Amino acid sequence: MDEAVITQESPIIRVSGFIKRYKRQVVVNGVDLTIRKGEIYGLIGPDGAGKSSLMKAIAGVLSYEGGMVEVFGTLIDSERAAERVKQRLGFLPQGLGLNLYPDLSVEENIDFFARLRLVPEQELTERKARLLGITRLEKFRDRPMRNLSGGMKQKLGLICTLIHEPELAILDEPTTGVDPVSRRDFWAILTEWQQAKGMTVLVSTAYMDEAVRFHRLSFLSRGRVLASGSPEEIQSLSPGLVITFESTPQLDAVGRLKTRYAQVETLGPSLHVFTPETDPSTALGEIRNTLSGLPVERVQIDEPELEDVVVSLLLQEQQNRIDGQAGSADPRSNASAPQSNGIAVEARELVRDFGAFRAVDRVSFVVKQGEIFGLLGANGAGKTTVIKMLTGILPPTGGDGWVAGEDMRRAAGAIKERIGYMSQAFSLYLDLTVIENIRLFAGIYGLDQRQTRWRMEWIIGMAGLTGYEADRTGRLPMGVRQRLALGCALVHEPRVLFLDEPTSGVDPIGRRRFWEMLARLAREDGVAILVTTHYMSEAEHCDRLGLMHAGRLVADGSPADLKRRLEQDMGPLLEIATDQPGRALAKLSASGMAQATLSETKIHVLSLDPGRDEARIRTVLTGCGIRVEAVRTRQPSLEDVFVSRVRALEEEAQNGAPA
Repeated sequence: MDEAVITQESPIIRVSGFIKRYKRQVVVNGVDLTIRKGEIYGLIGPDGAGKSSLMKAIAGVLSYEGGMVEVFGTLIDSERAAERVKQRLGFLPQGLGLNLYPDLSVEENIDFFARLRLVPEQELTERKARLLGITRLEKFRDRPMRNLSGGMKQKLGLICTLIHEPELAILDEPTTGVDPVSRRDFWAILTEWQQAKGMTVLVSTAYMDEAVRFHRLSFLSRGRVLASGSPEEIQSLSPGLVITFESTPQLDAVGRLKTRYAQVETLGPSLHVFTPETDPSTALGEIRNTLSGLPVERVQIDEPELEDVVVSLLLQEQQNRIDGQAGSADPRSNASAPQSNGIAVEARELVRDFGAFRAVDRVSFVVKQGEIFGLLGANGAGKTTVIKMLTGILPPTGGDGWVAGEDMRRAAGAIKERIGYMSQAFSLYLDLTVIENIRLFAGIYGLDQRQTRWRMEWIIGMAGLTGYEADRTGRLPMGVRQRLALGCALVHEPRVLFLDEPTSGVDPIGRRRFWEMLARLAREDGVAILVTTHYMSEAEHCDRLGLMHAGRLVADGSPADLKRRLEQDMGPLLEIATDQPGRALAKLSASGMAQATLSETKIHVLSLDPGRDEARIRTVLTGCGIRVEAVRTRQPSLEDVFVSRVRALEEEAQNGAPA
């Protein structure tokens, strides 16, 4: 990335031989790190890798047991030393709203942090308006922080961290739980500030598509640095190809492919395989041989993305130790298996008002037994409220719903017995061990000792919890805790499973493992799954999707259907590669291309006349001294669908058209 002006001055951050222990456990061991002025430097790695501990020590809020940490030339070895640099940095800890005050409104929180950081009133007004607009929190200025959704809390935390325009921003998973539109906007402003103001950024992320935006990064695992360098240098460490295709029966194909390939994913009807071969014909031939007569159709061959490479490196490092033993026999109780056909969930004209605010506005959809249905939408779109109405947690203001054959208005108790629900907070008891949590949930659902023993064995195997049984839940890595929460939600063999952002903040291997379990639950056991997510790569796993905006369901269909409709309505996607993507985006937007967005390091524009628009793009950018490296036509991703639809609806609302 050429946009940053990287100087040869003394580094902003210098870490040498860093060691951090919690009692006898070493969580970071011998890490070296150098970050230069004006850099966006990334930390990536699985849960429990030591990223947060390292960032807290650099921010001066955590002591350490060995090595050296230096920030702005000051050795951070005491509270007094940390105070000397605190005014020059901003720190956003991991976790929703941890740096905020729940009883203060959105605006009061911002004003408090601005005055704490001595931001002049005139500058505060301008910055606040801009940041509230970008994060789409403008109309929530007066809402108390405690009443915000998880993603909205995270966006408010970002504003409060950046309001004084720090020289150094330390952001620990700042976009976890934030919708794709706001994530793109956040990265656009961060890139702009880094370029215009020379701000240095140290950031960790669970989204691998964000990692390609870093100038340099370090990949941590088990407290050590496995690799460091630019995204391109990291990507070159594990060569291969990614082949996406369809094969039936899908589960048979998955079983055969896993005998040869370490990375096999199901994406709706498609399979996604990372192969070590770099020659396309050889790679495809090996897949055909492995499947031994099963069909291989609708083939697409691509270069691996950073996430594929990161997972490959982790698998090499962890080998068979990642998740313990999985896939043990299923010791089911005598309950009959759910039917694989029929309707499992139906929402009909659902409405929910909170005072004068309509959170859900006449939402209707159907989820069939054995289907994975995804609800997508920006923070505050109404997704969680829909789930809470269907599960009996919130009464609807209007409309009707049926879950597992029961009317949600009249049979809330029966519905709760037939469903599994995993909320954003996982609903686990952190002071209990893994086994104690499973026993507790089994007791809540009325299982006897024999059923509890069977289900406990199944959950430990299914969720890969072998070796964790006696561990206290609060000390588990996020991905392991998430799998335990899923197991507890399944302890009573429900026919329907509701999952509200279940993988938020979980590392790539944890997410892939989780979705593999969901696919088997749907395909083999016929469980109907309704899930919300902000990971657009995860949305590809769903059989069908519903897109919510401002409380309404504005689009639904399979992932392929939604992409096809977007191309029909707005034309194919032009992807523009330039040497200055942040500046290029600003110039194109100023020239009238309001729908242009920054996706990773490329600019995306939907065009009904690609030839004319490509010529216009080249003219605008070259006229500003920006080098256009390539313009190519490609199929929109689900993130492009999401961002385009939401922005178009927001523009209609601003212009007074019906949303």
